[in-house]
Amino acid sequence: MHSVGVSEFVKRQKPESGKTYSLFSFDKIAKYAESKLNKSEYKPGYRDGVILIDVEKNDVNKFICPYIKINRDTILKAEVTKRRTNENNYIRIKATNGKHLKTNRVELILYRSDVLKETNENSTNNDWELISFHAIPEGIDKLPMGPITMMRNQLQLPGGTKGNYTSEEWAQSVEFWQKYALKE
Repeated sequence: MHSVGVSEFVKRQKPESGKTYSLFSFDKIAKYAESKLNKSEYKPGYRDGVILIDVEKNDVNKFICPYIKINRDTILKAEVTKRRTNENNYIRIKATNGKHLKTNRVELILYRSDVLKETNENSTNNDWELISFHAIPEGIDKLPMGPITMMRNQLQLPGGTKGNYTSEEWAQSVEFWQKYALKE
């Protein structure tokens, strides 16, 4: 049996963060993920040691989708920021107006302990850690990884976890972020 802990990284996903957040506690989400993992109810992520777990349909309404669809009236704001002190700055673009899209699906992202050890980012002694979760809006089949995250991973920059992406994956990420934005 595998154990799933709560990464410190996921704890930034709370109301007013501009990220998907949940009405469930982080511990409850991790226990749910642990149950699914131990029943082999998951799909592979972008590399070995990263998996995605779908949340049951009757619980997706407990996850708040942070995205808006960009249109002519959308006001965008750019800011220079970083997620953690040891990471490089990046330009984050958010919408200051617009209506949050309805959550259609939710994916939980788990990293295996050895993958987190590659960059010394373990928060627990568990076999796996819940590092993020994404509310996927209606009309989107697959939420692409953000291009800043892909860049960190592929270039193995601070905060990145080694990964390589196809030109198709890069194009899908850029295309998504031309149509959608996180709401401030």
